[in-house]
Amino acid sequence: MYGFTTTLSGVSFDEAIAQTTQALKAEGFGVLSDINVQAAMKDKLGEDMPPYRILGACNPPLAFQALQAEPDIGLLLPCNVIVREVSSHEIVVGFLDPQVMVGLVGGAGVKSVADEAEQRLRRVCTKLGGHPVSV
Repeated sequence: MYGFTTTLSGVSFDEAIAQTTQALKAEGFGVLSDINVQAAMKDKLGEDMPPYRILGACNPPLAFQALQAEPDIGLLLPCNVIVREVSSHEIVVGFLDPQVMVGLVGGAGVKSVADEAEQRLRRVCTKLGGHPVSV
């Protein structure tokens, strides 16, 4: 398993982005990057696809702790959150499980940061739509 998701029903894609961003903010995460995958695939390949965004979420105190414990952990930061449209008014929001970092890097300093980040991201997931589903 590498992540967890929730499904939002009865909201538009833009509403899902706004709700996700607000829920992340409530847990101390800002969005450092916002990659519009749909636009990139259209621009680079001429391919159409449903709305799909990758939000690079960062909690600065946790990121700082992780960088102090393992300077090269920046290769795994920020925490990626996807928002993708499955159908009209059905949006999946997915979160990379921070425990993946522990599996790749190890170390007690990274483990404690991953534990805290996971708890926060799971609260975001629950706030958005209920019980997180592992992927």
